[in-house]
Amino acid sequence: METDRRSEVILRRINPGTKYKDFYSWPDEELEEMESTLAIQQYIAQRVRADFTNLEGILELPLKVDVNVWNYEHLRQFCMQLNELCVMLQPVCNAETCSQMTATASWIFLCAVHKEPKECCAIDYIRHTLDGAANILNSNKYFPSRVNIKDSSVNKLPSTCRRVYRIFSHAYFHHKAIYDDFESRTLLCHRFDRWVKKFDLITPDLLIVPLDDNSDNRSDNSDGDGYATLINNSVIESPSYKVRP
Repeated sequence: METDRRSEVILRRINPGTKYKDFYSWPDEELEEMESTLAIQQYIAQRVRADFTNLEGILELPLKVDVNVWNYEHLRQFCMQLNELCVMLQPVCNAETCSQMTATASWIFLCAVHKEPKECCAIDYIRHTLDGAANILNSNKYFPSRVNIKDSSVNKLPSTCRRVYRIFSHAYFHHKAIYDDFESRTLLCHRFDRWVKKFDLITPDLLIVPLDDNSDNRSDNSDGDGYATLINNSVIESPSYKVRP
């Protein structure tokens, strides 16, 4: 009987030497079955792995889950995935090519991680923003618990979201080929856009990246077929942008 119980135990563990294609090869778990303070993080990551195109399914708030904890864990997930985009940008985004953190001609962003906000080149801004977000989200002062979020700490989420979103906007307007490649494999900007609207974390006027499923921000070459078009017909082209003074 003891042997039978041992045989039913599923070890959710990536052992040294495991090939990438075999990562996470264990069965999915229901949230109620996850016995960990990191259950919400694990559940969100599981939803993303199962189908990254199912944006509503990933963002849907489960029953009995605190909305503040849900949003906190989603922001952590976004920041973790954005590290890949940062790495992809590094060969072409530097102090010479992108001396300022800009999006369109109307948007120049100051880096807020310094004692006094100041201009940084775009890639430094992106690194500083992700590092700053990690420092806040891992702060014992603001977020001492992963299962209960203080109301006073919730105010940190919108400002962090606004800064993180600028990474998408810079990539879209200045490194479109890299943005399209990354977005076709993750739909991260689409998911972020949908998430901040769903939970009122950013005002719509600040969401400047044109998305096919957003009629207010539709790009000139949008065919109206939603994000499925981006995945199936991702266009890889040479970046064409000018460094703005």
